[in-house]
Amino acid sequence: MVPWKNRWATLAVMAATVVGASGIARGQMAADKVPFTYYKLPNGLKVVLSQDSSAPIIAVGVYYQIGFRIEPRDRTGFAHLFEHMMFQGSQNLGKMQFIQLIQKNGGILNGSTRFDFTNYYEVLPSNTLETVLWAEADRMRGLDITEANLSNQKGVVTNEVKVNVINRPYGGFPWLDMPQYANVNWYNAHNFYGDLKDIEAATLEDVIRFHKTYYAPNNAVLVVVGDFSTDQAKEWVQKYFGNIPSSEVPPRPDLSEPEQTAEKHAVKEDKLAKKPALAFSYHMPERLTQDWYAMGLLNEILLQGDDSLLVQEIVKKRGYAGSIDGGINQLGNLYDYRGPMLFTGNLIHDDTVSTAQIMSAVDSVIQGVTDHPVDAATLRRAQTKLVSALYDQEGNLGLGKVDLLASFALFDDKPEEINTLVENFNKLTPAELQATAKKYLRPQNRTVLEITVAPKPAAASAAPGGK
Repeated sequence: MVPWKNRWATLAVMAATVVGASGIARGQMAADKVPFTYYKLPNGLKVVLSQDSSAPIIAVGVYYQIGFRIEPRDRTGFAHLFEHMMFQGSQNLGKMQFIQLIQKNGGILNGSTRFDFTNYYEVLPSNTLETVLWAEADRMRGLDITEANLSNQKGVVTNEVKVNVINRPYGGFPWLDMPQYANVNWYNAHNFYGDLKDIEAATLEDVIRFHKTYYAPNNAVLVVVGDFSTDQAKEWVQKYFGNIPSSEVPPRPDLSEPEQTAEKHAVKEDKLAKKPALAFSYHMPERLTQDWYAMGLLNEILLQGDDSLLVQEIVKKRGYAGSIDGGINQLGNLYDYRGPMLFTGNLIHDDTVSTAQIMSAVDSVIQGVTDHPVDAATLRRAQTKLVSALYDQEGNLGLGKVDLLASFALFDDKPEEINTLVENFNKLTPAELQATAKKYLRPQNRTVLEITVAPKPAAASAAPGGK
């Protein structure tokens, strides 16, 4: 979906103005525990309501536990296709009328498909909460699924794949490419955007069955953040969502990855690229473990910002590339996934620099955090950067807070985890970070992917005697 930038900017200014006028500093708000009410309807819908009266706006998110990697085996790309279908009309709203309803009420909306969920969200003035709850319930209850709508969206998704991947230099690098080389479990390693033949093969019956199975209240969480009455919101949630029937959701597929015991090396030619590229990925520890928290801080130390060690070594000192990017979960963030994940660095470089040179530089940096504990100042800086980014996420018009609450409710049944993050990051020690680095930042736990360019055609030689 296309973001509505003007409305987003207007709401952001409105929120900043109100917060500023209230005299509440951002740091003070962020330091407070996030208040929320969490409960479940009899049909299985998880509901998280978090009041925040700092601005007269509300953010609403509906997250369904179906994403790229848990889509049906014979329908690659189907989770993404269905994201588009959700905007094609429902029982009481015709094609595009959901979008028009939100826009005419001064709001913004969008949707996205991620590894482990597909989400839909809106930000609007707070007096529109009942309207948006009714609209979201209407498309959860039933879509207007027609051959015409399906055919149209097949074309849209197919074109998106061509524009973003097939006909684009470095298309899908590294977020789409790397999982296919680093993982062995099909669910973690297939083409998440989908093969065009699979998208084309999707039938009307497939779409109807998919909606009935996965877009059910017992496979979803509804989150509301902002300026509203909790008691009133509960009444509306019950009124509009309470009688939507649950479904028989298939057991979640096994997403486990066997331990990698030897470094992998892959090469992929990109006929559209002008320069070679390189990515390297390490398998992450299990989510919400101590090692996972430690890797969050190691990500800050190694890769995030101009002060990070890999940027300093590869960009500033050696000049191997103009930048090095990456992190944990390049499709989202550290918090909004459930299954196995990769910590990835990637760069585009001149053909005068070899993969061996770059990886030697990477290894020298990694060795620095595995052989010796980081100093206290480096750890504190990483904690400050990570916690600051977390606070910014929470304050992003409520959408960051929606995402955190939805993820912890959907995956862990514990939205209260949002209030433990800062403490868990801040209590880690240099020795604990070193132990995690030794365990996970090993060559045996790594996959290296080279993107090569097509050979340049030989220059035509001048004709004998020519000028």
